[in-house]
Amino acid sequence: MRAAAATDAEGEGDAGSSFAERGRDAPDALAELTALAALPHVRAVGETGLDYYRDWSPPALQREWFRAHIEIAKQAGKALVIHDRDAHADVLGILAEMGPPETVVFHCFSGDEEMAKTCRDAGYLMSFAGNVTFSNAGPLREAARAVPLELLLVETDAPFMTPVPHRGKPNAPSYVPHTLRCLAEVKNADLGQLCEAVTAAGRRAFGPP
Repeated sequence: MRAAAATDAEGEGDAGSSFAERGRDAPDALAELTALAALPHVRAVGETGLDYYRDWSPPALQREWFRAHIEIAKQAGKALVIHDRDAHADVLGILAEMGPPETVVFHCFSGDEEMAKTCRDAGYLMSFAGNVTFSNAGPLREAARAVPLELLLVETDAPFMTPVPHRGKPNAPSYVPHTLRCLAEVKNADLGQLCEAVTAAGRRAFGPP
């Protein structure tokens, strides 16, 4: 479920008409999201969060909707999947202010080692995409090194973030092994052990497939 995220970077519509701005004119939007989140086959609320990279909606409005989505995830007992771009301090601050849901997942984690340690201490899961394989992603690999296996997830973010050696092509699930091998090397971990840990973390966050 993409919970009409206030800051969905790849959402439909033009840059001048964000989800957050459209949702402001729909008084029943949060009630509808609350009802959807309660459905048994819905596993998470998200992506939601803050995106200060794209000027698609006012930051204050993004924060308002992010707070509302956090509350929905808590009420539903579902994981919260966070989109965080150039907004690390505010995302972490709002989570601390509101009190996070039991399960928080940082989609396409983009923070540094210090942020990874903060998330680790809070018990947040961090999901890494193919950009961790890029030659200029040294700081991101340092962040991954600080993530314990039980808090590590791997994703495609398809069609974006295609890992090396397929960078430049549309991403696909078949390329995930390249990201996993990179993380195993970074963490000096056995690849099989890493795959088992990521699978277990995914099941804890979202339930069985």
